[in-house]
Order: sequence, then C-alpha cells, then structure tokens
Amino acid sequence: MANTAQARKRARQAIKLNKHNSSLRSMLRTSIKRVRQAIDAGDQEAANTVLRSTASIIDRVADKKIIHKNKAARHKSRLSAAVKAMAS
Repeated sequence: MANTAQARKRARQAIKLNKHNSSLRSMLRTSIKRVRQAIDAGDQEAANTVLRSTASIIDRVADKKIIHKNKAARHKSRLSAAVKAMAS
C-alpha cells in the first residue's frame, strides 16, 4: 500500500489512466471486429468504409502508445489484405 501522499496520488492517477487506456484498447478491438464482420458478410463496400475508420482508430491508439506501431501496421495490413481478397 502507498505510504506517502505522492504515492497515494500516483496510485489514484494510475487507476484513472488504466481505465482510459482500457477504453481505447476496447474501442480498437471492437473496430477490428466490425471490419471482420463486414468481410464475413461479403459486403465489400461496407468493409471498405469500416476499414477506413478502423485504420484511423488503429493509428490513434498507436500514437498514444497503447499498442506498438508495428502491431498497428500489422493489423492494418492484414485487414486491408482481407478486404482486397474479397474482390477476387
């Protein structure tokens, strides 16, 4: 348990920051699932639209260092490849 006032404050701040980061991570996962659902439904136009918004969310989360930039690039690459594969 935190003994000093500074340590207690840092513990409070850590809880608040953890909730915020968890929210961003959840938003990221949800947006990725939306793209996957559009791909599974076979709706290419919807998949392209959702992919654009998801790429933006992925970049935002990576900029805030919630996920690593390489992981963000990997997600975007795999999702766009899956959407492009629908055309074939």
